Amino acid sequence: MMLKLVLSMMALAAVAGSAVAQEAPRPQVSQCQLIAEKIPNVQYANYTPPASGVPALTLAQVQEDVVITFVGHSTFQIDTPGGISIATDFNGWLRTSRTPDVVTMNKAHSSHYTLNPDPGIGAVLQGWNEAEPGQPIQHRLVVGDAYVRNVSTDIRSWGGDMEANGNSIFIIEVAGLCIGHLGHLHHELTDTHYGEIGRLDILMVPVDGGLTLGADSMSRIVKRLRSAVVLPMHRRGPPIETFLSMFGGEFDTQISENRGFTVSMRTLPKKPLILVLQGV
Repeated sequence: MMLKLVLSMMALAAVAGSAVAQEAPRPQVSQCQLIAEKIPNVQYANYTPPASGVPALTLAQVQEDVVITFVGHSTFQIDTPGGISIATDFNGWLRTSRTPDVVTMNKAHSSHYTLNPDPGIGAVLQGWNEAEPGQPIQHRLVVGDAYVRNVSTDIRSWGGDMEANGNSIFIIEVAGLCIGHLGHLHHELTDTHYGEIGRLDILMVPVDGGLTLGADSMSRIVKRLRSAVVLPMHRRGPPIETFLSMFGGEFDTQISENRGFTVSMRTLPKKPLILVLQGV
């Protein structure tokens, strides 16, 4: 009787083990969405010294600083504490300081993507679905200490018609920060979009005044997201003052003499700041 019981338990364990082995891996959890939905004002980046006998954290795990550099047009280089480099709206001719580990692209114009990226780039994330045009593309990628995901939006074609899911808002989550790049956004966002985006601490926003969205529409998106740091980009024609004039006293503004800056959860401004980097 005891032998039968043991054999039965072993059979059940084998079945359970097989089920676990066949179960699809769970997707990465977005901290930016969780924090936005559950605890809007929490700051969870911190360092607690290890207890006696516990291995100390590596330098990369302790560091929190992220370096963001404006390369040109709508391309930023994001360098993480763990040494990962990410380039947004990578077009191949705006040169980053090193070959990126990850690049994001949008196909609105040739200045936002390239069909011939450097083969040394580890991951090339297109913001549109080439295999199924009109259908959303989904990226959920973990590279080193960074998590890159996207939210699909529509774009306006050269003929003026709207093309479904031809653009992506890319979101980089690193060192507790939620960094969002609006891409070539051609319409105001819905509540569903805002829910998919979650919290954004740093927002990269086009300020061309009409090639994407007019200043008034874009300012409404910026005000609703209420990111701690707003980085204008994609400026052609209108002076930057046209965009800045859309905001009242609830936002600070700063014209920087540098193309880049260093930021962490601990150094985010308490009052939203529109930071205009050199070259914009």
